[in-house]
Amino acid sequence: MSERDALEGYDLIGDVHGCGATLATLLERLGYHQWDGVYRHPRRKVIFLGDLIDRGPRIRLAVSIARRMVEAGEALIVLGNHEVNALAYCHRAPAESDREWLREHTPRHNRIVRETLAQYRDHPEEWEQTLAWFLDIPLCLELDGLRVVHACWDQALIDELRRQRPDTRIDLDFLSEAMRPGTRASLILDRLTRGSHLSLPDGMRIHSGDGFTRSSFRAHFWARQPRTWGDVVFQPDNLPDELEARELSAEDRARLSYYGPDQPPLFIGHYWCEGIPALPAPNIACLDYSAVKFGRLVAYRWSGEERLDADRFVWVDVPLEERARAMPQEIDFD
Repeated sequence: MSERDALEGYDLIGDVHGCGATLATLLERLGYHQWDGVYRHPRRKVIFLGDLIDRGPRIRLAVSIARRMVEAGEALIVLGNHEVNALAYCHRAPAESDREWLREHTPRHNRIVRETLAQYRDHPEEWEQTLAWFLDIPLCLELDGLRVVHACWDQALIDELRRQRPDTRIDLDFLSEAMRPGTRASLILDRLTRGSHLSLPDGMRIHSGDGFTRSSFRAHFWARQPRTWGDVVFQPDNLPDELEARELSAEDRARLSYYGPDQPPLFIGHYWCEGIPALPAPNIACLDYSAVKFGRLVAYRWSGEERLDADRFVWVDVPLEERARAMPQEIDFD
């Protein structure tokens, strides 16, 4: 009997970002209850889409809930870009490198991981164990009837990764290679955990509602024959001026992946959507509704359907006290 036959289904949960108390509330709403320190359901399992850490006020609680569920066999998880960032930030670069850390300790990088490090400051052993656990998390999952990745399912890159690493887990050697721009490891890790970005024309910037200025925008990967930037932009911020009508160049197209409507249901996080949860494509669900910024932690109750149904979204609003420590000027959607 396959796992899909044995289970009623999976509850996929988007980016938690330290909203640990809200995660507990969402699990209870989904019918999970604590037993022996682990949230369990008699007929279902959870799949976390990564980005458990950073921003929110209860990061340790969020990680503890997820890790205990995974280690007890009650949940699965994929690696998010914020876990990747933390791993690279906290591990030293090889001796021959021209930098001290795999992810340089710049003011911007310091700001992104600051809240996580602060909450683990008095628990150094727990933080080291958490970093070790991150290295045991796969980059993607392909189960019986569904696929899961944090940001973008690029089949060619996933096939390449699986040839080297059949379980799609990384180690410090892979991470070190991935921190060098232009390597295959860099392309694979960046595409799967951060998706595709298209650069704005020189001198043009997006002044985001989160208080940051950016020179690129996030692009999605389910338009069959996109012609313009507006056909692929996938973020709350509008493109400046008339750039939505700008034609995609050959270079732009080379940076884009494509996930067709005939592919299995795919679940992603990462893209900080807003509003009422909706399906961007009939076989794709994005579950990142910006718990810290926009105040909604979202799940999808999948029970084997090939065509996804927006009525299967379940969410809880994040209380203001769980968002209070991440003011807009401190949020960086890296």
